Amino acid sequence: MKLPIKLSKQSREPYYHQIEEQIKALIASGQLIANAPLPSIRALSKDLEVSVITTRRAFQNLEYEGFIYTTQGKGTFVAEINQGTMQQVQHDTVRKAINKAIETAKQHNYTHDDIKTIVHEILGEKEDLS
Repeated sequence: MKLPIKLSKQSREPYYHQIEEQIKALIASGQLIANAPLPSIRALSKDLEVSVITTRRAFQNLEYEGFIYTTQGKGTFVAEINQGTMQQVQHDTVRKAINKAIETAKQHNYTHDDIKTIVHEILGEKEDLS
C-alpha cells in the first residue's frame, strides 16, 4: 500500500512532522479508515526516500496520539478516531493551508484587502461550479 504523502524540502517543518500531519489528514478525511493496514516503517521510508528513524518517529508520535496502533507480528493499523478529533484535525489542516497561503501572499507584498479579494474570487469560482 502506497500512501499519497508528499514531502516538501522547502518546508521548515521536519519530515517526520510532515508525515504525521498528512497521515492525520488522510485519516480525518476518511481516505484511511479504522483498522486499515499501514505500510511498514521500512516500506514507507523507502517510498518517501527518508530514513527509517524519521518514519519511526512519525509512527511513534501518531501512536502516542491515538491515530494508529501496532499489533505485534501483524503490523500497524489506523485506530478508531472519534468524530470530535476528526473534525479538529480537518479544521487544523484547512487552517494551516490558509495560513500558508496568507504567508505566501504577504511575501509578495499583498495587503489584507488584496488577500480578501483573492479569497472571495476563489470562493465565487467554487460556487459557480456547484
